[in-house]
Amino acid sequence: MRLALSSILLAALLAGCGSGEPPRHDSAPWEEAAQEAAPVTGPERRILAFGNSLFAGYNLDADESYPARLENALRARGIDARVANAGVSGDTTAAGLQRLAFTLDAQERAPDLVILELGGNDLLRQLQPQETRANLARMLEILRDRDIPVLLMGMRAPPNYGPEYQAAFDALYPALAEEYGAELVPFFLEPVYDRPELIQDDRIHPTAEGIEALVAATADQVVAALPEPEPEPERELQPAR
Repeated sequence: MRLALSSILLAALLAGCGSGEPPRHDSAPWEEAAQEAAPVTGPERRILAFGNSLFAGYNLDADESYPARLENALRARGIDARVANAGVSGDTTAAGLQRLAFTLDAQERAPDLVILELGGNDLLRQLQPQETRANLARMLEILRDRDIPVLLMGMRAPPNYGPEYQAAFDALYPALAEEYGAELVPFFLEPVYDRPELIQDDRIHPTAEGIEALVAATADQVVAALPEPEPEPERELQPAR
């Protein structure tokens, strides 16, 4: 079973998933607004989207995934963004920790920003919050040691796990963001979790429209998390001959 997307969706998943193909979509708002997009200028900004099926684009076309739509949205704002999709469906925080350094080393250059989105599969497996916290903390340490800024995508636990579990899990993302100086989206799935029309028939993963809603709700925070680009060195003028 894949990632549980939220407290409500997780409860639905535990009760049993639906079946059928998710609806397909012929166009996207980013395409409709292409003529109004700002010209792309400035240095190239590399972003690594590191997560699970929410980034991998489960049951969607590659250009409908969150990283692909985010890149479109940033470029529509005039930012020369390149968003690498490092989402692996089914990944827990432990699995993410195992592949993080390798994934970073495989990049052409160090990313300007890493968007870290993991923890939902830990919820599905009812792993203890302290285990999730420890794995995320180690990933944040790796990124800090490499001087790479982070935007952490928070998740929330379902109430049927009990108040103690819920309180411990929900608190770990804000605490980690504060401890490691990461930017935070408190609940990544806030725009879609209570809107079934934005969820696929499996009652777990966002549709293409759901992905667009997530991008629209988080693009400002991604831009804010991007560090200022390094100024280009001034070129000395050569004396005329």
